[in-house]
Amino acid sequence: MAQRYGGKFSPTPPPDDGQRPAFHAQRRSRAGGRVNFLFFAPVIFAFKAFTGPPAALGWNLAALGLLIAAAWLTREGLVAQEAYEARKVARRPAFPRKIFGSVLTGAGLFAGGMVAAPSLAAPILFGIAGAVLHFIAFGPDPLRDKGAEGVDRFQSDRVAKVVDDGEAYLVGMKDAILRANDRTLEARVDRFSAAARALFRTIEGDPRDLTAARKDIGVFLMAARDATVKFSDLYAQTRSAPARADFEQLLSDLETHFRNRTDALLSNDHIDLDVEIDVLRDRLQLERTRSFGPDLAPTPPVPTHGD
Repeated sequence: MAQRYGGKFSPTPPPDDGQRPAFHAQRRSRAGGRVNFLFFAPVIFAFKAFTGPPAALGWNLAALGLLIAAAWLTREGLVAQEAYEARKVARRPAFPRKIFGSVLTGAGLFAGGMVAAPSLAAPILFGIAGAVLHFIAFGPDPLRDKGAEGVDRFQSDRVAKVVDDGEAYLVGMKDAILRANDRTLEARVDRFSAAARALFRTIEGDPRDLTAARKDIGVFLMAARDATVKFSDLYAQTRSAPARADFEQLLSDLETHFRNRTDALLSNDHIDLDVEIDVLRDRLQLERTRSFGPDLAPTPPVPTHGD
């Protein structure tokens, strides 16, 4: 069903509560466009398989299957890379999907070339060229961990699991609110999701904060998802204004809580940094005293937060 645009300059703009919507939450995924073309290109081999000579049936079907598998791996690899780039601390994908997509692309073009070329030289060249061009177009998968130096692997794995659960709850909220058929509510859920993801990024930066935020991610987000499902089913049928007001107030309260929790965790990090600076300054003074003696030890400069 068509919807009236509800932007800032529309006849019925959404209410302004002093906060800007999270436009990055609606960013278009890169797993489209060129990747979608990869799914359509192999169709020619399906047509040739059933219209060409019987001897070429096997090669055409092999080319079709390999190229479809390559397109699927490439799309999944782009999705995994987006999730990798969105996080401060992330592990490289266990399976390099885009690289294997390049390999399967080369294999598929080799199989397709075997239909038309009597020798192996041309199909091999087709396969190598296709694999190289695919690799250039989509690039490699992330091959190293990001931001994992000095982070306990067990703690980071715990954080990854909790964050993945939180992302699943946010996706459930996004899917549920679509049933309400209201752009303003969809944007409101996106803004709340941005506040929740800010907490995710804070926890990923310091896994020690997981214990303090586990309830926020596990309990509150699950409750928010369930409330969104129930509200969407009710609002789609009744368009109840009181129910809408209650739901928006719930999102506002939860968003405020998540922002305050994020600020509190960042504030604790600043306190920890002050303590570490004080300890470092005392240790430098002690080492200089041992090296030069109590009378000749120079006074170390006082580190500042900008150093």
